Amino acid sequence: MLVVMGANGNTGRKLVEVLRREGQRVRALGRSPERLAPLAALGAEVLTGEADDAAFLTRAFRGADAVYTLLPMDRTSPDYHSAQRRKGEAIVQALRDSGVRYAVALSSLGADLSEGTGLLATLHAQEERLKTLRDTHVLMLRPVSFFENFHDVLGLIKHEGISGDSVEPDLAIPMIATHDIAEAAARAMMARDWTGHVARELLGPRDLSPREATRLLGASLGLPDLEYVRFPDADMAGALVRAGMSETFASLYVGMTRAFNEGRVQPRHGRTPENTTPTRFEDFVGELARAYAAL
Repeated sequence: MLVVMGANGNTGRKLVEVLRREGQRVRALGRSPERLAPLAALGAEVLTGEADDAAFLTRAFRGADAVYTLLPMDRTSPDYHSAQRRKGEAIVQALRDSGVRYAVALSSLGADLSEGTGLLATLHAQEERLKTLRDTHVLMLRPVSFFENFHDVLGLIKHEGISGDSVEPDLAIPMIATHDIAEAAARAMMARDWTGHVARELLGPRDLSPREATRLLGASLGLPDLEYVRFPDADMAGALVRAGMSETFASLYVGMTRAFNEGRVQPRHGRTPENTTPTRFEDFVGELARAYAAL
């Protein structure tokens, strides 16, 4: 039995689909029975509960050969760090109490840094918690920016005719399709071939700047002149709050992009064949184009 947290989300849903395609027994965890229903139709066992409920997670993890864990992101949480800490502590307690021997944890590039990285600091803290497990082998996957994040700017493009963020326009950073993260997690959960606490970076096919990604996205949308605008940090934080996110989340978000802009978030060993994944942004933009057309 393989257990997947966050099965309603980007990586978790795709991971369940990959594992079921491989004929694996899967237990899918999430908050919404309705959103889990398609995974039940694939043959997954589904359980609903909260990510900060250690008792629920212990029951869900018990008997698993491997577990996929993550810290579900609540952008509206008024105290983001505290909310993530509660989830992280519940996950570690459940791994310990359930006796799970192998866990794959979704983390991020930059999680090796203890401070000055905004949102990523919560993932550093979670990696440190996971390292306290003595009887569980933990693989920490460290991707960076998801292609799927561009869904967040489609409304801006539709209504304002621009794309934008607080990342420098020509700063090339690793970007990845969540499908490739799911594939890497699935291979690890089935193989269970590592020992101790291991970090594995996932960098996508190539580094890509916001300006170049916007050019490719614009071409797919039929907007060849689409422009990327670098918003000042304060303006970006204000826009996130107006979009319904909490002030603490907004502040941490621009703290993260500032760390990118300052060159603080970097692969530990550069780009290698092992950390390079296959799906190109050019292969993905069709999904964004379909979502844009549906707005």
